[in-house]
Amino acid sequence: MFLSSVGFSIVIMSIWPYLQKIDQTADASFLGWVIASFSLGQMVASPVFGLWSNYRPRKEPLIVSIFISVAANCLYAYVHVPDSHNKYYMLAARGLVGFGAGNVAVVRSYIAGATSLQERTNSMANTSACQALGFILGPVFQTCFALIGEKGVTWETIKLQINMYTAPVLLGAFLGVLNILLILIILREHRVDDSGRQCKNINFEEGSADEVQLPQGNIDQVAVVTTNVLFFVVLFIFALFETIVTPLTMDMYAWTREQAVLYDGIILAALGVEAVITFMGIKLLSKKIGERAILLGGLIVVWVGFFILLPWGNQFPKIQWEDLHNNSIPNTTFGEIVITLWRSPSPDHSEEPIGCPAEQAWCLYTPMIHLAQFLTSAVLIGMGYPSCNVMSYTLYSKILGPKPQGVYMGWLTASGSAARILGPVFISQVYTSWGPRWAFSLVCGIVVLTITLLCVVYKRLIAFSVRHGWTQEQPR
Repeated sequence: MFLSSVGFSIVIMSIWPYLQKIDQTADASFLGWVIASFSLGQMVASPVFGLWSNYRPRKEPLIVSIFISVAANCLYAYVHVPDSHNKYYMLAARGLVGFGAGNVAVVRSYIAGATSLQERTNSMANTSACQALGFILGPVFQTCFALIGEKGVTWETIKLQINMYTAPVLLGAFLGVLNILLILIILREHRVDDSGRQCKNINFEEGSADEVQLPQGNIDQVAVVTTNVLFFVVLFIFALFETIVTPLTMDMYAWTREQAVLYDGIILAALGVEAVITFMGIKLLSKKIGERAILLGGLIVVWVGFFILLPWGNQFPKIQWEDLHNNSIPNTTFGEIVITLWRSPSPDHSEEPIGCPAEQAWCLYTPMIHLAQFLTSAVLIGMGYPSCNVMSYTLYSKILGPKPQGVYMGWLTASGSAARILGPVFISQVYTSWGPRWAFSLVCGIVVLTITLLCVVYKRLIAFSVRHGWTQEQPR
């Protein structure tokens, strides 16, 4: 999970500026589709890999999926080579990386089957902490690679450009190969029931006389569907947030592409550190108040974060080309006009335009989101999201019980992937057309509906063995 998350997050902040560089026809709306393609591939692959892991050794789907991700990262490094339609090559590369990321379902089902109820929350939190640590180091590596610059160096023999955009994916490919080696050397099959007793393992041929049979019973399908919906919303919210960070900061604070990659990378790295701290706190807090209460509290914190993000005040963002429009002032001399025109950004000039694009009509009347406002919101979302995330699939694994969870985890991952498809598309379309006020107001409304749903089914979100009376764990 750590190496996979590094491979993913190491490029997430540079996708938008790289897309603009390789294909001038790409806009913010297409960015949503590029980011969503990752989740589309993952949504398709997750149930497949989950089913595969239910009947075969888990090494098989893990190795195959990682190999696909390595090949896709190599494709991403070459999307600049074709003479046209470069944005579609990037779309395909990200989709294949996502297909390889469908192995998350296999990892979660392995953890669920190898831990007892008492160990489950800690193990899931540790896994999420490793994943979050990967998300921390990914932007850090991206920030370091930003020092290479857009030009970088070119290996002419194989037409490979190594710059601030391609170096991260090449490192991601290397980490994928390392991940395959670790799986071959270290991973062993293991399964226990909710009480921690060794039970029959269908993923491994050898058995033991001490193994017990899996308990029988019906799964609460209402709780299963509800948890999938909750997980969908949690991933939907964070996907749209990470998608809009770069365009939002470039529009509001007039950052260049390189500045956006650097500063947003630092911000996401800081949120990753916050997430690791949150995961460690969850391990202690869940023993006192339970997973459901933490999930509810996390959703409330996320709602507050997006509410703070709503624009207010009388200060407006800088508009692209405003210097050029100001040239029409009568008191401006001809010489000043020439100098300003020479310095103003244009398609043929090396200096890129900065600020909020004039073609986004809302830029002219929507107040800017102050930097302190944005950072406060990011801190709250960075605290609420990891709480909701780990609690969602921890509860899900407990609801399912000790039976093989590969397929069910595949559907959970698929629902999260669907959220990562719709989230970027939703936010990019609404943000581009109507601006941040409408976009974040709608998000607040979605969170309120989700909190209401959680309150309605709160008492049904209990462990499989607790519902059937096989363990004495008290639901909170």
